Formats: sequence, C-alpha cells, structure tokens
Amino acid sequence: MMQVLIPTDFSDNSWNAIEYGLALYKKSKCTFYLLHINPIPPYSGAGTSIHAASKNFEDHILKESREGLQEILARIAELPSTSQHSFVPVALYDFFVDGIKREVEDKKIDLIIMGTKGASGLKKIAMGSNTGDVITRVKCPLLAVPEDAVFTKPKEIAFPTDYHLRYDLKVLDTLIDMTLLTGAVLRILHISKRDEELSEEQVKNKDFLDDYLLAVEHSFHFVSGSKLEAAVQCFTESREIDMIAMVAKNLNYFQRILFRPAVEEISYHTKTPFLVLHE
Repeated sequence: MMQVLIPTDFSDNSWNAIEYGLALYKKSKCTFYLLHINPIPPYSGAGTSIHAASKNFEDHILKESREGLQEILARIAELPSTSQHSFVPVALYDFFVDGIKREVEDKKIDLIIMGTKGASGLKKIAMGSNTGDVITRVKCPLLAVPEDAVFTKPKEIAFPTDYHLRYDLKVLDTLIDMTLLTGAVLRILHISKRDEELSEEQVKNKDFLDDYLLAVEHSFHFVSGSKLEAAVQCFTESREIDMIAMVAKNLNYFQRILFRPAVEEISYHTKTPFLVLHE
C-alpha cells in the first residue's frame, strides 16, 4: 500500500495538490497523511519563564490545526471515488523541513505531494521556498503540483537527461512505478549543442536506461539548440507533455529548464506537475 504525505497550509493551492493526488491514485490503495506544520519561530533567547506560555501557545495552535484538518477531511468525504484511500491527519509544531523529514522516516513515506504557486512558485525553488527546501533536503520522491494544474491522466511523461548521470535503481524504479500507474509513455529527452555527439560514457548510460526501462513503453528524443530552456519548452508543448520527471541530484540542470529569466516567457510548466526523484 502506498504511503503518501501531503503537507497543507489550508490554501487553495494545497487543496489542489490534495485533489490531484487523490485523482492520480484513484484506483490504488493508499494511506494519505495530511500534514499541517506550525513552524517554530527562530529562538529568541528567552528563558524558561516563557516556556509555559509557549506550551499553551502550542496547544492553542495545534487545536486550530486539527480543526482545519477535520475540515479538509469533510471536503474529501464529498469527493467521488476515495474508497481505496484512508486518511490520517497530522498536526505538528516543528521546524518545517525537520517535521517533514521525521514524518517521512516514521511513516515510511513513498511520495510527498506539494502544491506550488505557478511560475513564481517554481522560480522560488531556487531561492529556498518550502517546496525547494523539501526537494533539496528530504530524500523522498516529491510530486510538485502547480496551483493551476487540473488533473488529467498523464499520457506522456518527459524525462530530460544529459546522460552524464548513472542513475540509481531506486530512481528508475520510482519512475517506472509512476509510468505504470498512469499508463503513460515515457519520453526520454536529451538536449545538446548542434553537431555534438554523445561520449562513450553517455552512450553506455543511454543503453542502460533502454534496457532497464523495458517494462514501460518509452522512446528517446534528441533536441539540438543552444538554449536548453527553449528546447525543453518546445518539446513539452509540441508533445503535450503531462508530467516532467527529474533527478534531484541534477538540480542545476532542471533549474535551467524550469526557471526562465522573464516570467512572461514561462508557459509550459505552469500547469505541468513535475516529479522530483531522489537516489
């Protein structure tokens, strides 16, 4: 049974991530942990005289969190087809990333699903937003769902790669599981400069991918161009890609794909969820 963690701040953005996750795993038995974290503020240097007041404050905010989570459960109960799912509300008073780390370890979480705020939210990953912090500091697959994403069963998943990385089998297994879950075709995309051939190491890594991905329908694609971002955007739009999968180890590579310098130029990924894979 899948164990899925969905952090929520009770916003429309995080509710959209919940709806997307439930639809994605509609036919799968899953336990969804709905997590609300009240972040601990930076240490002020106050002594123990503040401790009792802090404890009362913690009790108060956790009470509000639990009430908010119950409201979410009531909304979920009104959705169709959640009979395969069980839900566990979790309210914490903790540092945000630390709290998620502990939940991932304690609950043996298979996937984190988080909402992002469209283009601006994606750009903030480079600057240390909550989603960006979780991507870089929590070693668990994460599905980032833009606030404007509307669930449609993915038909094509893009997997940009430079073939320089030797992929961990855990990474590829997660990618295979998502591809089999959705019944999608995996499109492996390599972008390079014009007339640039693959090195011997890159050819070996490509051949390994081809062999290991035999269980899923996949194809290899090559786009040449000096601008990585434009090449990926062109490919994504032309093929109507429904999800982009990336390896967190290659963070710089996919930041170049996701973060365009001019917000008005960003279009293809503002509604496209992306799956971040960890070794």
